[in-house]
Amino acid sequence: MLPLEGITVVSLEQAVAAPFATRQLADLGARVIKIERPIDGDFARHYDTTVNGMSSHFVWINRSKESLTLDLKSKEGKEILEKLLSEADIFIQNLAPGAIDRLGFSPEVLNEKFEKLIVCGISGYGTYGPYVDKKAYDLLIQCEAGLVSITGTDDTPSKAGISVADIAAGMYAYSGILTALIQRSKTAKGSYFEVSMLEALGEWMGYPMYYSHYGGREPSRTGASHATIFPYGPFPANDGKFVFFSIQNEREWKRLCEEVMEKPEYVEDSRFNSNSSRVNNKNLLRGLIESAFMNFTANELVDRLESAKIANARLNSIEEFYRHPQLEARNRFREVQTPNGPIKALLPPATFNNFEPVMGGIPSVGQDTELILKEIGYSKEFVNQCKALNII
Repeated sequence: MLPLEGITVVSLEQAVAAPFATRQLADLGARVIKIERPIDGDFARHYDTTVNGMSSHFVWINRSKESLTLDLKSKEGKEILEKLLSEADIFIQNLAPGAIDRLGFSPEVLNEKFEKLIVCGISGYGTYGPYVDKKAYDLLIQCEAGLVSITGTDDTPSKAGISVADIAAGMYAYSGILTALIQRSKTAKGSYFEVSMLEALGEWMGYPMYYSHYGGREPSRTGASHATIFPYGPFPANDGKFVFFSIQNEREWKRLCEEVMEKPEYVEDSRFNSNSSRVNNKNLLRGLIESAFMNFTANELVDRLESAKIANARLNSIEEFYRHPQLEARNRFREVQTPNGPIKALLPPATFNNFEPVMGGIPSVGQDTELILKEIGYSKEFVNQCKALNII
């Protein structure tokens, strides 16, 4: 039996944060009913057409779900949602600020009507405060949380290359829902909670926040290097390729000097014999390391670093990651069905010894609407009437 088998999730979701959370629940066996707009569905379906004509964002975070189309501005649409929620365990939504309240499904109302229902709301900035009505997209939250100020180079502040604010919010929604399920198992009552993208990403900003507030200066933007550790990051080899490595302690520093660079005289050099000294003299030390590395190819350096037990990596392209020998050796891909044919998808990162996660298909817009409505007691005549009125 899968861990969340028997749990029903109704999700009024769009874009990334909430769909990412509910896909984690679906992976563990929960039934996830995704509510979408009639005809067009979740706007994330139309971000691009790169995966056999489908959006790369959408296929990533919407497998193993059922799609139900509803016009929630209609009386019938609201009645259907309420009937679904009366039998659900979890309701999650990430509509625009205040939208769920205007529809009549505020967490307070739902908590009073359905005492066992767990309700989760995801928003950009939370449900109160001066920013409550401010629009929130991933880049904008990265800026507001200070992430962009410490990412990139001296000349160019940069955002992270993936939707880290959305992903952070989705993961805290996921873990919050699991927490609420455990709590309900003890109290027999549901609860409601909120996750803001700003606060979710803010949790990830703990180290730079402490460093800046108590240290009196902001971490510098250092590209792929590190603001407070050196050497750390990319260094060129004589074949023009880069090798990434990190020195975390004095044992590793000694091995780098003696076994990799073949410069044992640097080990006790007062300019480099502690991390603080190396950071203070990093421009000088960078030149010395690069000079020593010019004696080797990237592959030779990786072999030397590995032999010296120093953490290292090659700079992979995305396609090289897709074909990574470690993923291949661990058989981490599964075939997932989509409306446009099968695709390969990575297994979720938590690997259990006694079950494999669900890897169900990607739904087309509204593909499960009629079955779900029939299941909760609506007649074929009602379904046809709603279709004619574009309610479903």
